[in-house]
Amino acid sequence: MNVQTAAPKNRPRILCIGMPVRDLTFRIQELPERGFKVNATHFDEISGGNALNAAIGIARLGGRASVCGPMGDASEVSSRYIFDKLGEEGIETKHIVHMPGLVTPISNIMIDPSGERTIVTFRDPQLWKVHLPEPEILLDDCHAILTENRCAEFCTELCVEARNRGIPVIVDVDRTMSLREGLLTASSHLVFSSEALQATAGVADDAEALKKIAKLTPSFLAGTRGAQGTLWLDEEHKLRQTPAFPVHTVDTLGAGDVFHGAFALAITEKQDIPNALRFASAAAALKCTRFGGAFAAPQRAEVEALLGHGHAESTVER
Repeated sequence: MNVQTAAPKNRPRILCIGMPVRDLTFRIQELPERGFKVNATHFDEISGGNALNAAIGIARLGGRASVCGPMGDASEVSSRYIFDKLGEEGIETKHIVHMPGLVTPISNIMIDPSGERTIVTFRDPQLWKVHLPEPEILLDDCHAILTENRCAEFCTELCVEARNRGIPVIVDVDRTMSLREGLLTASSHLVFSSEALQATAGVADDAEALKKIAKLTPSFLAGTRGAQGTLWLDEEHKLRQTPAFPVHTVDTLGAGDVFHGAFALAITEKQDIPNALRFASAAAALKCTRFGGAFAAPQRAEVEALLGHGHAESTVER
């Protein structure tokens, strides 16, 4: 087992593209029925969003993270709060684009005793009209891009340029993707949620969905399945599986984003795919044992300790 014991001295910089979100989290005993009320046992306000969460995971694990994407008006309380939180984590924010007069995305998140979360999010439609800084600026000292497929409208051209320069582009696919989507080929790694994988391929089976999409892209393909681990295709298009680490789950909020951040970092560190997926799985598993969204992401030493004592191995499925 080839497990690194520390982050490399030359810390890779990963550009995380997405929309920062203001998260209002409530712990509840059960979801209310329509028209009913329930009392929360705990409330917290944190920062969230796929890119921001992944950036926190990357920074905690020893990488350098830069967040890029649209936010609301610079005068917003939410904007200032998010900037402060990112600064505390050592995350670069100079490429965030403030949209005058708009509202930063906001989520209402309910977390039940199993750790599962139910989310309602508002994103101002005008945020999608953002113009990111020029590629020469964003790709300077950039070792990888991590983005989500919902941002394809404003980041695909940048991803194409990154791939032309040999920079890895990792895409978190958590919503249905068009089979004509530019990110299918403007990426080096596509990591789907199981639901998005099946919906994208139009196939009610993760393995068959991966094989179908593999005919359309040269990118590495994987599907995350929560406690069932990650299904992926190797270089010979053979199915392999990386089991999840069994943990006591109290909060899944941000776990998938921490997984993607850890995976992107591992790719920049030249870890091979099996070890990169184990590294990401360990980081996500540890996050699930704590409340706080991505702000409960583990430090590098904690992940290395779990990898050293865990039993999840990458195995050939079929």
